[in-house]
Amino acid sequence: MAASDEARRMLAKAAEDEYVLDRLLGDPAAPDSMVGFHAQQAAEKLLKAALFLAGVTPPRTHNLAGLLDLADDHGLKPPAECEELRWLTPYAVLFRYDDEPDEREEKLARHEARENLRRLRAWVEQHLAQATPDQANDQGGASPQTNQT
Repeated sequence: MAASDEARRMLAKAAEDEYVLDRLLGDPAAPDSMVGFHAQQAAEKLLKAALFLAGVTPPRTHNLAGLLDLADDHGLKPPAECEELRWLTPYAVLFRYDDEPDEREEKLARHEARENLRRLRAWVEQHLAQATPDQANDQGGASPQTNQT
């Protein structure tokens, strides 16, 4: 599959998580674990879309810090505010199966996370629109790595 097709696939899957996230944001009773999970999933898929566009096959991981670092290693510079998304990583697994963050931890900034996802999506879509024909036909970079949560 062409890199741009992989990126579009990731964008479409991220849109599904953003759809659910937007519904949860409208419900003050929605648990942070579910809001955080869909925000984390959307961020993960958006970052993986950007990596595909850069010719890098993203690793199988939920670690947003690792994906942001990998993007940086390949010269990708998402909007600075999107660095805050790295703090969503525990919502991928830990807070989904264990208790919510304890009282000492900062409460999920739901609307800030959503705004940063909008920024990240706009940035990825801009890169997709600017993709050259060579990038559109590229099959991506190295094979995926093992899961690194």
